[in-house]
Amino acid sequence: MKIIACIKQVPDSEAKVKAEDGKVTWGDAPLVINPFDEYAVEGALQQKEAQGGTVTALCIGPESARDALKHALAMGADDAVLVSDAALAELDTVGAARVLAAAINKIGGADMVVFGRQTLDNGAGLTPAQTARVLGWPMLGLSGSIKVEAGSVTVDRIIEEGRQTVSAKMPAVLSVVQSIGEPRYPSFMGIRKASKATIPVWSLADVGAAAAAPVVTRIELMNPPVQEREVEMITGESAAEIADKLADKILAEKVL
Repeated sequence: MKIIACIKQVPDSEAKVKAEDGKVTWGDAPLVINPFDEYAVEGALQQKEAQGGTVTALCIGPESARDALKHALAMGADDAVLVSDAALAELDTVGAARVLAAAINKIGGADMVVFGRQTLDNGAGLTPAQTARVLGWPMLGLSGSIKVEAGSVTVDRIIEEGRQTVSAKMPAVLSVVQSIGEPRYPSFMGIRKASKATIPVWSLADVGAAAAAPVVTRIELMNPPVQEREVEMITGESAAEIADKLADKILAEKVL
């Protein structure tokens, strides 16, 4: 079975987010693999172990995203592909889905594509379903367990009302949640293998996709206004005196 785990590089969860020149910035925070995507890699590796086959990690991002892909390789992925192009700087979820679908088709032969439930930086959680729509494949979201049998995949979806068991013919797109299992730590040998791995970089032309203008346009972002508060301590010789002063203050400020 051929499985593709789609990941993303995001700022560390401890990053301080602020608006700068109308855009979101994380400053010099370190960039890491999206924590939710570690569960996607784990789910893909579980199916590789159960069914046999290979796992390919796929990422859209700048050259620095190689580090996120190397993390997936160190966990146990067999190979990795980075789609990087200057035209992808302002990519939204719809554009990402189109580029990912094109890259998945270029890789070819995939039986299953696995995503994390959402990304840490924007948290939309839309890309898995949008990618499935572009591919024309069934979408099984919020999967807490996966079972493959006779060309079909069955998952237990973890939803607010409880669990929902659904099935679809493969190839299929899945998004997974934490119930899939704790992501494995990269092994020493995995880290060594990842450090020596050659990760191909594909441009938009390589995958046969065109850069689309973002569907959602952010006009301007700003930091929340600073709230200034003053505290006045009311004192007196007795509780009654303090109460009288407080009542006078409330009436003077027209609070009541």
